[in-house]
Formats: sequence, structure tokens, C-alpha cells
Amino acid sequence: MSHEHERLLPSPWVRRFAALIRAGGRVLDVACGSGRHTRLLADAGFHVTALDRDREATQSLASLPGVRVLIADIESQSWPLEGERFDAVVVTNYLHRPLFASLLTAVDDAGLLIYETFARGNERYGRPTNPDFLLEPGELLVRVAPLRVLAYEDLYVDSPKPALVQRICAIRSDVVPQPSTC
Repeated sequence: MSHEHERLLPSPWVRRFAALIRAGGRVLDVACGSGRHTRLLADAGFHVTALDRDREATQSLASLPGVRVLIADIESQSWPLEGERFDAVVVTNYLHRPLFASLLTAVDDAGLLIYETFARGNERYGRPTNPDFLLEPGELLVRVAPLRVLAYEDLYVDSPKPALVQRICAIRSDVVPQPSTC
């Protein structure tokens, strides 16, 4: 399988923890791009809000059942989902530190934050190289407080391309959910 094709596939991290999302729940896919995770989650029966600033990239998502597309520049405008809560918030390959408070507030009671992005040291393997887009060691563990961490990794991956990443799944609850059959 080519690296280009692999990049279009949903992240194994997101696939792994999607089973913990409340069946039929509401999911926010932040910086969704062309929607690899939006599609995965909608196909699993979730109601997905696909959020991105690129209207063209998200164009094909608007016709999918159970998907609401929201076009917004979340780095230069106010948070467009104020007061909305989700059973899961999914973020991959994206980092804008000022958004963490909004992301955590968007996670409903017993909801999940599933987050995966690049870490410092990734500049050895390619983009991104800008420290603004690279997590510091252990940074995700600190940023998700007060959520309960279910799983965390800070490691090198080969696929879909060589990279250093941090990824976390955290829940707004003291109870660990059991996987559903999605």
C-alpha cells in the first residue's frame, strides 16, 4: 500500500477508541480535512460535526447521512460551537494550543477526547517542523486535565509515514466505558 493511500485511511488510534463512544452519539471531528475520520464515525452510526476551515476539502462530506459540516477558521475566530457538547471530540494531525480549553469544554459527561498529533523531534522525519505544531514531551497528559486518561502514547511510528507522535484517549468520568459493537 502506498504512503499516499495510507494517509487517507483512518488512524488506528481513532479506530481503536471509537468503540468506546456512546452508541449513536454526537462526535466532533476537529480540523477534519477531507474527512477520513468523519466517514469512519458516520459509517459507525454516530452523528458527526465535521469542522474545518477549508470548504473545498470538506465538500464531499455534506451529503453524508448523519454529518453536519461546519466551516470556520478556529485559529483566528471565536470558537463556533460555544455551548455544544459531544460524546467524543476527535483531533488528529492538528495542534493549536489556545483551543484546548474549548475542546475540553466540548467533551460531554462520560465523553471522550481522542487526540493524536506530532511531537517534538518529528522535524527529523519531515513536516511539521515548526515547534508551534509539535507537542513537548508529555504535553498531552497535562493539557487534558481534568479528564481521566484511558490511554497515552509518546512514540515513533512508521505508518502512514515515519513520525514522532503523541496520542491520548481521555474521558470526562471516573467510570471506564466498555466497548460497544459499532
